[in-house]
Amino acid sequence: MSWEEEYKRKTVTPEEAVSVIKSGDRVVFVQGMEPQALGLALASRLGELEDVTVSVRTPGRDFGWYDPGWETSFKIEVGFPLPIVRDMIAERRCDLAIGSLGFIFHEEERGPADAVMLEVSPPDAHGYCSFGASLWTKKTECKNAKRVLAEVNKNLIRTYGENYIHVSEIESFVEHTPSGRQPGSTDLLGRKQAEPGEAEKAIADYVSTLIKDGDTLQVGVGATSEWCCVLGTFDDRVDLGWHSETTPRGIIPLIRKGVINSKKKTLNPGISIATACGGGSREDMEFINMNPVFELRSAEYCLDVRVIAQHDNMVTVNSAVSVDFAGQVAAESIGPRVISGAGGQTSFAIGSFFSKGGRFITVMTSTTGRGKVSRIAPMLAEGTIVTVPRTISDYVITEYGIAHIKGKTQRQRALELIGIAHPDFRSELKKEAEKLYWP
Repeated sequence: MSWEEEYKRKTVTPEEAVSVIKSGDRVVFVQGMEPQALGLALASRLGELEDVTVSVRTPGRDFGWYDPGWETSFKIEVGFPLPIVRDMIAERRCDLAIGSLGFIFHEEERGPADAVMLEVSPPDAHGYCSFGASLWTKKTECKNAKRVLAEVNKNLIRTYGENYIHVSEIESFVEHTPSGRQPGSTDLLGRKQAEPGEAEKAIADYVSTLIKDGDTLQVGVGATSEWCCVLGTFDDRVDLGWHSETTPRGIIPLIRKGVINSKKKTLNPGISIATACGGGSREDMEFINMNPVFELRSAEYCLDVRVIAQHDNMVTVNSAVSVDFAGQVAAESIGPRVISGAGGQTSFAIGSFFSKGGRFITVMTSTTGRGKVSRIAPMLAEGTIVTVPRTISDYVITEYGIAHIKGKTQRQRALELIGIAHPDFRSELKKEAEKLYWP
């Protein structure tokens, strides 16, 4: 049977595709935008199915099961706590993956998922579909699952790298191209793009002073870190490299201009590599479509600390919500209230620590809560999740300057961090430091 005949035979309606799901099954929606038609078809079986575990890596579409009253049919697990599920998490109506991507890497310990659902492109002349601009762990999860249900979205691009799956590896296809957000209309967390403030502009300028010609870059998810990509932080450098988890808005234009050409990379020279590209324009997507200078590799590869550390001068820029005097970086919660996930931040912190000439840069505005709360704190609030331990933290930047805390004592760290805190809080912070670290 040719792949064309196989594809035709496997193409079904959304309802036919999800009819294979039984009560008690575990269904995984892998990273990237969830398949719309398949999700709606599964949600329509509310009341018919019982105790189905729905594991959603990056929740973006609302199928109804995030609301109260769905728990008998669908038990929700969340990978990355995006805004759409934060109420559900706060009300403890779902379970949360620990470490997000680290949790996914060890999914095999739970046994194979009963079904994986995801979007793919139409097959090419050889019967291979693309995962679009979002690869992550899809190849591994499709390989391990009992069945793969795919929604064919004709708008998905193709890239070089590991970004493909054959028709023979998929159980059923549903042809559906959804309407959704326009490229470039949101950031990597699905939030509508806003304009940067003076604080974000100052932070971007400070980050720029730490970037050298020939550095290899990673920029993580988060409003403050992502702004660095469009505010000129990297524009005046040459021969920059790219090895990252996500690819925020502003990076592809730098590749087009040759600012990022990856020629100086000690691993995969000449190729910019990530596991996903999000937040870019349609022009950005067209540029990376089958362009050999840009590859999507698996998250298992991109976030492997041994791979990251092989890049000399690996510079990583990531957002945080709070940093304490010891240098512990919190990027996931404020106290026990979860607002984000670790993603690849911990991996890149470790990788850059072991990189020759590496730098790990934490960026955040100095205050939150409309200026009422300092993000620099003597101690993290009780219950706060530590994303990066004090032993590998390096640079911390706010709109008031740069604190270089790597290799510093606890007293030195406290003074460095107080120096970049908002002026309104420095006096009280200094008093707290004296209580903690001086007789």
